[in-house]
Amino acid sequence: MSVKAIAADFVFDGWQTHEDAAVVIEGSLIATVQPLVELTRDHLVHRLPPGAWLAPGFIDVQVNGGGDVLFNDAPTPESILTIAAAHRSFGTTGLLPTFITDTREKTRAALVAAQQALRREPSVLGIHLEGPHLSPEKPGVHDPSLIRAPDDRDLDMLCSDWEGTRLITLAPERVPKGFIAKLVSAGWHVSLGHSAATYHETCTAMAEGLSGFTHLFNAMRPLSSREPGPIAAALETPGVWYGLIVDGYHVSLPILRLALRGLSQPMLVTDAMPPVGGARARFQLYERDIHVAAGACRTTDGTLAGTTLDMATAVRNCVELLQIPLPDALRFASTHPAEFVGLGDILGRLARGYRADLVAIDAVTLTVLGTWVAGEYLAAH
Repeated sequence: MSVKAIAADFVFDGWQTHEDAAVVIEGSLIATVQPLVELTRDHLVHRLPPGAWLAPGFIDVQVNGGGDVLFNDAPTPESILTIAAAHRSFGTTGLLPTFITDTREKTRAALVAAQQALRREPSVLGIHLEGPHLSPEKPGVHDPSLIRAPDDRDLDMLCSDWEGTRLITLAPERVPKGFIAKLVSAGWHVSLGHSAATYHETCTAMAEGLSGFTHLFNAMRPLSSREPGPIAAALETPGVWYGLIVDGYHVSLPILRLALRGLSQPMLVTDAMPPVGGARARFQLYERDIHVAAGACRTTDGTLAGTTLDMATAVRNCVELLQIPLPDALRFASTHPAEFVGLGDILGRLARGYRADLVAIDAVTLTVLGTWVAGEYLAAH
């Protein structure tokens, strides 16, 4: 088993920052985080440039596409591997390929593809199904004709013996009582999204086990004085997580700053589409033309349709636009999403026994210098 060390001026372990430190890796796991002066000649040392930061690899729980590939267009393991490779260039060492509202047959194909992909690529953690059990009132760019309430066939499919991490976004007001509890019992993490749920309906869903909120503020009932809706429920509850798209388009900066004052756990998501890590500025979704204009993905009528955001840019936007300390932004991109999907004991931190998923970041530009997935290094392009 190979033993190597990655040394940096600053090592953020998910909780605290160590100066002049190194992460020692044995095989695919982290052995220790220790002062640089304690390294021995037995260590093969990878020394990062002056001022660089070393942190837990980014974990993105909402990735629709990348590398000019859309998961819904081709629900195959090869598509997932292409998407994962595109996002790794931006520091994402773990992701959930996200399959949006579609037919039951294609959804099953996506589940099978994710099973096959995670056996081949450690950065593929499982799958995120965003739909089809959403609110017709809040479809966003999802095809309204494919949105539907669940039936027994859906429950049987979802409660089958699937490997990996499983996340589903749904509108709790559109599913029967007990549906969320059954999914949670079967190993799913359940998130509210594309929903017109009331505050009471949201709290009822959380009592059944709903623990997340998909791209908070977007495609959900807005906060109001007499009907606080899901946003208030999310921000006042310490034991839940919510995704934020920090791209400058989906949510205004004052609203993002307000959300970060809440009691729950923020996590960065990209909601990324094929242009991330790709070469084309246009693609199709449900046979509708989507184009990139001024950094945003939009339909011809101007509706937002995912993003061109990558996780490194999301972290940089937190620091530069929201004035968030870098360690907090790094935590939102790694530790919090790992905890949300039940992987907080193996991912999202730099500590003994954790998988050696790391990202090296330039201190000035906050761009990615390289990544490690299960101990394997990949230099940035």
